[in-house]
Amino acid sequence: MEQRHLALVTGASRRQGIGAAIAMHLARDGWDVATTFWRAYDGTMPWGSDPADIEWLQEQLAACGARTATVEADLSLIETPARIFDAVERAIGPVTALVLSHCHGVDSDILETTPASFDLHFAVNARASWLLVRELGRRFRTTRGHGRIIALTSDHVAGNLPYGASKGALDRIVLAAAREFRDLGITANVVNPGPTDTGWMNTQQIETFSRQTPGGRVSLPQDCANLVCFLCSAEGGWINGQLLHSNGGFR
Repeated sequence: MEQRHLALVTGASRRQGIGAAIAMHLARDGWDVATTFWRAYDGTMPWGSDPADIEWLQEQLAACGARTATVEADLSLIETPARIFDAVERAIGPVTALVLSHCHGVDSDILETTPASFDLHFAVNARASWLLVRELGRRFRTTRGHGRIIALTSDHVAGNLPYGASKGALDRIVLAAAREFRDLGITANVVNPGPTDTGWMNTQQIETFSRQTPGGRVSLPQDCANLVCFLCSAEGGWINGQLLHSNGGFR
């Protein structure tokens, strides 16, 4: 039996989220999957936090034959990325693919954003992502050509300054890894899924985004998962150093 590679998917805390869709798609494709979650953040959001979602996702992954582990992780703390890798390596083994689907996002514009909010967005969305990428580079032991880094980004910044600006920093960090990790055989790409219905959209927003998309509907978590999992596959290995849009032609 061919050895299963291990993917670490951050921010997979809700069954309706993109992170969960990616994790399940990877498990169906033959990957072992470790995930992180941070319910304290979800609890402050309109969609809330359901502790049953974490157990449900682990059950779904295991049903696909995947070895799995999950780590509750406050990515605003500098020591968290190394702690995540330590826990995942103890539970399953070395990480082959790193999928950065976590985020911190609270709407505010240029005038209303506070320094504390700005710093927290950059700590979670940019600094933690850099530290996770760094840990993968330091610890990578898998056969050359199998390594993957994929990050989810956004170009929404007007009225959402700290989120969009920190996602812009994330883009540059991950795209730098495409060149800096070439000798390790790790590809690195960024995916912008556009407005995705993960439970935050109201009826009017769904109608508006659908009209702005040639396909006549909004993006769904599985749409993004399809692209991410292709990039993780052997067939996607030639795509490297790219910022890709998976938004159905939105706008």
